Amino acid sequence: MTTGRPPTGSGPWPYAVWALTRLWLLACVFKVVTVPGPDVTVDVSVIYRGWYEVLLTGTYPLDDVTWQYPPGAALAVLSPALLPFWEYATAFFVLVLVCDALVLGLLLYAGRRPGTRAAGAWVWVAGVPLLGPTVYARYDLMVTAVAVAALLAGVRRPRALGALAAFGALLKGWPVLLLVGVRKGRPTRAAWTSAALSTAGLAAAFALWMPGAFAFLAFQRDRGTEIESLGALVFHLARQFGWEGRVELRYGSMEFVGPQVELVSTLALGLAVLALGWLLLWRLRARLFAVRTPAEAAFTAVLLFTVTSRVISPQYVVWLVGLAAVCLVFRGTAMTLPAVLVLVAAGVTLLEFPVGFGHVVASDAWGVTLLVVRNGLLVAASLIAARRLWRSTVPGRPGAEAAPSVVGGQPSRVAR
Repeated sequence: MTTGRPPTGSGPWPYAVWALTRLWLLACVFKVVTVPGPDVTVDVSVIYRGWYEVLLTGTYPLDDVTWQYPPGAALAVLSPALLPFWEYATAFFVLVLVCDALVLGLLLYAGRRPGTRAAGAWVWVAGVPLLGPTVYARYDLMVTAVAVAALLAGVRRPRALGALAAFGALLKGWPVLLLVGVRKGRPTRAAWTSAALSTAGLAAAFALWMPGAFAFLAFQRDRGTEIESLGALVFHLARQFGWEGRVELRYGSMEFVGPQVELVSTLALGLAVLALGWLLLWRLRARLFAVRTPAEAAFTAVLLFTVTSRVISPQYVVWLVGLAAVCLVFRGTAMTLPAVLVLVAAGVTLLEFPVGFGHVVASDAWGVTLLVVRNGLLVAASLIAARRLWRSTVPGRPGAEAAPSVVGGQPSRVAR
C-alpha cells in the first residue's frame, strides 16, 4: 500500500546540513575562517600547482620524490583546467565540492531503494566535515567518489564495479580492494575481468600519454615511517626515554629518521602481508554473500591496510568515511559499530592535524594522546569489522547466517 510519504531521508535535512557544513569547509580553505595549525591549502596552491605546471609540459614529475601516486593522479591534478576562469586552487576546491555533492546524491538515491536507508548519506554528511579543511585540500575525496560509485553500481552491474575500481586504482591504488568482496561465480568473473581489461588499457594509455607514468613506484618504495602511523607510536614513546632519532620532512611527509626506524617500517610491511593473507583466507572460506557484502568487505580491507600502512595521513580517513557510508546504505549491515568508530576517529584526526600537529611533531603528551586515541579507534574498527565480516559470511560459525537482501525491489536470499 502506498502511503504517499517520501522515502525516509529524502526530505530537505540532508541537503541543508550538507550545505551548511560544506560552507564551513569552503570558508576554511578560502581562509575566511582560520583553523589552528599549519596551512593545509599549501598542498594545492604550491605542490599540486607545481605538478600541474610540469604535467602541462608533457611529462610526469620525474625529479620530484613527493610524486608518489599512480599515473591517473595526473587527471586530478590537471582537473582545474576545466575551470580556466578561476585561479588553480579555487578551481580545485570547487571541483572537490562537486565530487562531494555527487557522493551525497549517489547515497541518497541508493537509499530510496527497497531494503536500503538514508543512514549512509548521513554518515557522509557528518563524516567529511569532521576531518576539517584537509579533506578539501587533497584529491582523496575525488578518489572516494569513484569508489562509492563503483560499489553502488556493482549491486547490479559487476562489470561497472570492475571498471570503476580499476580507474580508482590508477588514481590512488587502494580502490583495487573494492574487488575483494564480489560474490563468487559469474559476478566475480565479470568484475575481475572488467577490472583487468580496464587496468591494462588505462595503464597503457597513461604510459603512452607521457613519460614517467610509473616512476612513483620507486619513490613509494623508499618511504619510511610517517609520524602519524601506527608504527610511529613506538618512536613517539621512545623519545620520552632518550631515543636518538629525529623528525624530518621526507617524501612529502614528516617521517622519523634514526635507529630502528627501518626495522619498524619492515614490520609494518609484514603486518600488511598478514592482512593480505587474512583477506585471501576469508575469500577462500566465505560462502554467504549478501548484496551488502562487497561494501562490507571493501570497508574491512581498506581499514586493515590503512592501520598497517607506514603512512596514515589525515586524508586517508575520508576513504573510510565513504566506504562506511556505503555499508550503512544497506539495512542489516554488520558494520554499524566500525562506522561509528571511524566517525569518531575522523573528529580526533582534525584535532591531531592540523590543530595539534605541532604537539605530534614534538611527541609531547597531548600529541601522543591524540595519536593513541585516533589510531586505537582505527585498530578497533579494523578488528571488529574483520570479525563481523567473517561471522556473517563464513559458514559453520555463530552468526554466519546472512539476512535476505533486496535487489531491484525483489527479496533475494544470500547467494552461495
